[in-house]
Amino acid sequence: MSSKQTPKLTDPTGRAHDLTGDMVKIGRAVENEIVVSSKRISREHACVRREGWRVILEDLGSTNGTFLNGQRLTEPAQLRDGDHIKVGDVEFVFHDPDVTYQDTVLPELEMDIPAGLVRVNRQLVELAPKEFELLAYLFSRPGLVCSKDEIGTAVWPEYRDGVYDYQIENLVSRLRTKLEPDSANPQLLLTVRGRGYKLVV
Repeated sequence: MSSKQTPKLTDPTGRAHDLTGDMVKIGRAVENEIVVSSKRISREHACVRREGWRVILEDLGSTNGTFLNGQRLTEPAQLRDGDHIKVGDVEFVFHDPDVTYQDTVLPELEMDIPAGLVRVNRQLVELAPKEFELLAYLFSRPGLVCSKDEIGTAVWPEYRDGVYDYQIENLVSRLRTKLEPDSANPQLLLTVRGRGYKLVV
């Protein structure tokens, strides 16, 4: 494989480490392919391995853990272009030159309603309570057009007399600024003129 197509990890100094071969180990020991001398890093801390076209990050039982986009790794995870990997106190960024444009057209939305967690392209997003309620309502009805009346009843149950259109429009606008790469050209939370809104997941 040419270096042009080789996935890389970029360290905080800007140096790129090519992920060649089937497995690249990261750790404090000199035997590792990527050596990081820090007391917070285990001798063999983590590894990046290839499974066909996929690139997998795995923690090797390290003391301080391996973090992917701010979340501690509890099992092997597939890496995607732009992912942030923290090993001890050192953060790497994963770059995949082979990533196709199609993979990045639609932002990837993940929602764990019971845990109150929202991620866009695997990055945690902080939402206000009403923003979360609106997203949860639409998320539970993917691709379905929800009218303003339905949204008002679901998000503001405490308002017996209903809510004004501008309240819903303002809430949708605020949610878009947190979910969409370009809130002026939404890709996830769409307006269906004369009918309401729908979420594309």
